[in-house]
Amino acid sequence: MVSRLLVPMDDSEMAENALEYALDVHGDADVTVLTVVGEPSQLMGEATAVAMADDPRAKAAELAAPVLERAQEIADARGRSIDTVVGLGHPAREIINRADEYDTVVLGSHGGTIAERLVVGNVAKTVFNRSPVPVTVVR
Repeated sequence: MVSRLLVPMDDSEMAENALEYALDVHGDADVTVLTVVGEPSQLMGEATAVAMADDPRAKAAELAAPVLERAQEIADARGRSIDTVVGLGHPAREIINRADEYDTVVLGSHGGTIAERLVVGNVAKTVFNRSPVPVTVVR
C-alpha cells in the first residue's frame, strides 16, 4: 500500500498532471510536493540569485513560491491537503536523495522549456533509473 508520495514539480504542465494523478489515484496517501531551485546552468540564473542572496533559503523559497502555490491550488480543487518542501541544487539529485523517505515518486515525463531540457538533461529518466523506490512517470 502506498501511504507516502513524493511529487516533484516545476512549472510545467506535465508536473501538474503528475500531481493531479497522484491526488486522484492515491486518495488516502500523504503527498509531499518538492520543487527544486538554484540549479546550476550555463546561464547561472537561479543558482546565482540563490548564491548571492543574504538569506539563500529565503531566496529559494521566494523562487519556489509560484510552483508551490499552483500545487496548493490543484490540491485545494480536489479537497486534499499536501505538504510542500523546497530543495536546492540539481533536481534529479534532490529527488533521488529524498526518495527513500517515501513509498513512491510520481513525476511528470518532462518539464521546463526545450532549452532547459537540453542543458539540464532528462530528470525523469535519471530519477526512474536511480530511485531507491518505485517511480510513476505521468504524461
